[in-house]
Amino acid sequence: MKVVQCWDDGVNDDIRLIEILRKHGAKASFNLNPATHKETRQGGHNEKWGKVIQRLARSELSSVYDGFTIANHSMTHPWPTRIPLEQWRSEVFDARKILQDWFQQPVLGFVYPFGDYDDATADVVREAGHVYARTTKNVEPGFPPADPMKYHSDRHFLKEDFWERYDAVKATGCPVFYFWGHSYELCTDEQWAAFDAKIARITADPDAQWADLPDLFV
Repeated sequence: MKVVQCWDDGVNDDIRLIEILRKHGAKASFNLNPATHKETRQGGHNEKWGKVIQRLARSELSSVYDGFTIANHSMTHPWPTRIPLEQWRSEVFDARKILQDWFQQPVLGFVYPFGDYDDATADVVREAGHVYARTTKNVEPGFPPADPMKYHSDRHFLKEDFWERYDAVKATGCPVFYFWGHSYELCTDEQWAAFDAKIARITADPDAQWADLPDLFV
């Protein structure tokens, strides 16, 4: 079974998360919004999460994400179905071009901001050259998706039934298990330790193999 993961928004906690991924040889995609990465980090203390959450500075991106796959999360992170379709087109096409210029790699994946999409917005993502687009829905074994532009994951990484779902996907013979999240959702040392253990457990599973998301479709 191939295991794929992706992380949204390009925030400061990605640095700590990537240290864990590198330690265990895990692959991942990081979904970025080019317009949110300025000359300096943007953001501050977030009351909901009780911590400082900042978008990484533009100058940090190449080194932080070196060796990982970059995916498009739109230019500014709007609600896709709440803006004019032509504006959405610019959000998708412009962001993909900029990310490819910045990272010098094909940007083939997309993630809908807020998990918001419809047929028209999905068609724009397809037209821009992406090979898959992730929603925020969880499904029973979800690969291959009926439409790659509406690719539903198996689980959010913090769901209580994560391992139950993981084992169920293996048991069905489904070839892919897909999880996602935001690194800022890890708020305590205990949560970080549990995440480290989760990545280590997957790496040690003889029936699992880390994979890059675009490779599932190309």
